[in-house]
Amino acid sequence: RIRIRRSGARCVHQAVSGRMAQDRQRKNTTAFAAEKTKWRKVSMMYEKYESPLSSRYASEEMLHLFSQEKRIRVWRKLWTALARAEHDLGLPITAEQVAELEAHIDDIDFECAAQREKEVRHDVMAHVYAYGKAAPGAAGVIHLGATSCYVTDNGDLILYRDGLRYLRGELLGVLKNLAAFAEKYKSLPTLGYTHYQPAQLVTVGKRATLWMQDFLSDLEELDHVLAHMKFLGCRGTTGTEASFLDLFDGDTDKIDQMNRQISAEFGFEHCFDVCGQTYPRKVDSRILNCLSSMAQSAYRMANDIRLLQHDRQLEEPFEKEQIGSSAMAYKRNPMRSERICSLARYLILDAANAPMTASVQWLERTLDDSANRRISMPEGFLCADAILRLCKNVTRGLVVNEKIIDKAVREYLPFIATENLMMEAVKRGGDRQELHEVIRRCSHAASAKMKEGEPCDLLHQLAAEPAFSMNEEDLTALLKPEDYIGRCPEQVDTFLRKVRPVLEGIPEESADIAL
Repeated sequence: RIRIRRSGARCVHQAVSGRMAQDRQRKNTTAFAAEKTKWRKVSMMYEKYESPLSSRYASEEMLHLFSQEKRIRVWRKLWTALARAEHDLGLPITAEQVAELEAHIDDIDFECAAQREKEVRHDVMAHVYAYGKAAPGAAGVIHLGATSCYVTDNGDLILYRDGLRYLRGELLGVLKNLAAFAEKYKSLPTLGYTHYQPAQLVTVGKRATLWMQDFLSDLEELDHVLAHMKFLGCRGTTGTEASFLDLFDGDTDKIDQMNRQISAEFGFEHCFDVCGQTYPRKVDSRILNCLSSMAQSAYRMANDIRLLQHDRQLEEPFEKEQIGSSAMAYKRNPMRSERICSLARYLILDAANAPMTASVQWLERTLDDSANRRISMPEGFLCADAILRLCKNVTRGLVVNEKIIDKAVREYLPFIATENLMMEAVKRGGDRQELHEVIRRCSHAASAKMKEGEPCDLLHQLAAEPAFSMNEEDLTALLKPEDYIGRCPEQVDTFLRKVRPVLEGIPEESADIAL
């Protein structure tokens, strides 16, 4: 009996242990499956192409501006504004229907719209359907009298306008950084270059004003584009407003009033005087040209910084833990300036899309613009945003190596000062023509020695020439770099006085941008 009881206990124990093991196995299998699903989802995130402008370079603000959520929300605001204007002007749309549309602007069912678009092959009508599902009491009046371009084109104009305004703030940030830099270094002599060959002295600050002047011209162009942006309004399939002529029983004043009301609601003062189904695609050309202009200015500045960093005179910011090269640990590559140049080339080329598209539009409407614009316009804005963010980062942390600059100045100053040295020798009784020949001969000889790796001995050679009647100490006393920078400090002051009113009220940057 004892053996039987023990045997039964072992069976029970084994049964319980077996069930526990099975439970553990099931839990482990479930946990493993959940973990596998989780990592599969993570893996899938990296299995599709993603634009580097989205994943690496552009700001969250610009990414949101051109997001699908923002775009469709703008569409719904446009549909609500149209219904409101039609209600105000006496069409059979109730205040309750307008209120219902207003209340459901933000709850967008993208899955519903996507499923509907598969069926009807029309994105605008798919979102009319989804909006009607969200606001069933107003479903029958959404898009009344409108064509698709009412929401697509007006929506784009709103996004582009807001995008330009955002870029304007970024551009002002670059100018503000450069203004502070120019002020700080307005009197610091540096070697000027023409043809990338040593020329007369300038100052570090004066050179920065050259970059600023380019960016200021971009600001002027951007402001001009913003000031002259117009709304499409609700104009019908070929721009004739025929559908509204029917809806308003021939009352053209109400049509004009409707368009004025909708335009004003979105911050536009004017509609295009005439149009086809779309707004003129030359607007896109003007906008992308403005973005391209900013890219050109950024490229010029960044390229100068790259050249100067090669000579170690100037350096872009370099983080404490930053790695310059995977193989050459000592390197400090100007990777941000290089990235500016790289992105700028892309944007300059991207801007060619708009004039090509504008030039081939047929009559009142063709659709060969759509696919191109879906890519070229948002990518142009994202790229301009990335470039200006980089420019802000670089200009905020530029490093000036004053001792290296001074060394380069001292090396070439004897050549630069030769005319002044000649004038001083003439004052002391020398013959100008004879002195000119002495300088020509000695400077060529000194240059030849420098090409052999020897230091510049031009002053030593000139002091040995009887025609100069000055010793080396006398000649050296005439080599004060600040005497050879012309009006650079004054030019910087004059320039900045004109610029400062434009830069007033720009907030300070709170933190570095990780780029």
